[in-house]
Amino acid sequence: MEQRTRILIVDDHPIVCEGLTQLISHEADLEVVGDARDAGEALKKIEDLQPDFVIVDISLTGKSGIDLMAEIRARHDHILMLALSMHGEALYVERALKAGARGYVTKGDATTVIVKAIRRILGGGIYVNEQISGALIESLYANQRGPRKTAVERLSPREFEVFRLIGEGMKNHEIAEILGVSVKTVDAHREHIRDKLQVKDAHELFSYALEWTRTGSLGNPPMEYEEK
Repeated sequence: MEQRTRILIVDDHPIVCEGLTQLISHEADLEVVGDARDAGEALKKIEDLQPDFVIVDISLTGKSGIDLMAEIRARHDHILMLALSMHGEALYVERALKAGARGYVTKGDATTVIVKAIRRILGGGIYVNEQISGALIESLYANQRGPRKTAVERLSPREFEVFRLIGEGMKNHEIAEILGVSVKTVDAHREHIRDKLQVKDAHELFSYALEWTRTGSLGNPPMEYEEK
């Protein structure tokens, strides 16, 4: 019997792990060998279970899934990775692919395309759905038209996550709980975000974050910088 591809699922929602495990387990040549709730557990299970393939939710508690994928790539460059997310914006996709993912699936699409995405990646390809692919191409084309980039792209993965949650109306203590960090850490991230976006106060930061969350872009000229 042909050896099955060993898959590890990294998601902090048990019901998501269970659903994906059941879906993938119907495939004779695929095997879910375990799951992990956060980056630390994932790295340990990779050492213990030696998976061939890892599915990573990019919004994990603690270290982000994007940071985790970059670390997996640095430590285990033979492992193939698929990013799983509730977000379809091009900036998330770009960051996931740059971190080492070979595909990107939204949780809304996961049940219908997850096996297709896994097989595409195992076959040497890259998987994103048509809607995400179109947004990604538009984003890449916009970047090629000149050296200017939105300031949001300067944010680290964790700063970007905090920025998104601010735009969803979350307070500092709520953000801290979601990300599994202290309120003091969230305060520090907010200060870094304000510096990078060049905003003067919390109200202006919220306005920008709200605009980005609703539209996926910021049109205000001060929100851009000239790349050196």
